[in-house]
Amino acid sequence: MELQLQIKMNEALYLRNPEQSELGKNIIMHSIIMIHKNGFEALTFKKLAKEIGTTEAGIYRYFENKHLLLTYVISWYWSWIEFQIVFQTKNIKSPKLKLKKVINILATAVEDDEEISYVNSSLLHQIVISEGSKVYLTKQVGEDNKHRFFKPYKDLCKVIGDLILECNSKYKYPRSLATTIIEMAHFQNFFMNNLPSLTDFGDSKKESKIAAFLNDLVFSSIN
Repeated sequence: MELQLQIKMNEALYLRNPEQSELGKNIIMHSIIMIHKNGFEALTFKKLAKEIGTTEAGIYRYFENKHLLLTYVISWYWSWIEFQIVFQTKNIKSPKLKLKKVINILATAVEDDEEISYVNSSLLHQIVISEGSKVYLTKQVGEDNKHRFFKPYKDLCKVIGDLILECNSKYKYPRSLATTIIEMAHFQNFFMNNLPSLTDFGDSKKESKIAAFLNDLVFSSIN
């Protein structure tokens, strides 16, 4: 049976579901474009409204503030990546081959999903790399956690952690290694493109080398 993409977002993140109207979808689409172009700090609802051709009040009818908007798109990305992992590994029997596939998915560039026209997945991937930590590196992280804003990220880590245990049921640190794989894939990508002297990838800018590094790190740990 063909897997169907279904992403259910946390209702506490929004005031009105953006996926249920053209304006809401435009808010998501253009916020991703603007954050990618100018950074999260430069984004304001006034600028976003002008870009879309609506009012600032119209944006506030969907999201209480821009932090919740960023959390929404980042959470959407984690759920989307989890779906990609499940979809792309469903016919792979070997746990080790599955884990290698997961590492490759996390370490390489994302292609746009034609089924979801209002989300530019490739731009969102770059936002997750450069801005994703701003979702939880805040004073209100505890309160946000109570609202289960980070559940999509935790769910993704559990999928990877369970796969690590399939490879070695006696490995002691599956969740820690799962988060390390995700974050290291992003840090190394950022460093490779912006601070290359912090990597061993030289000027090649080949994401395959990040995957090779992560494979070496992960399988050296669990074997």
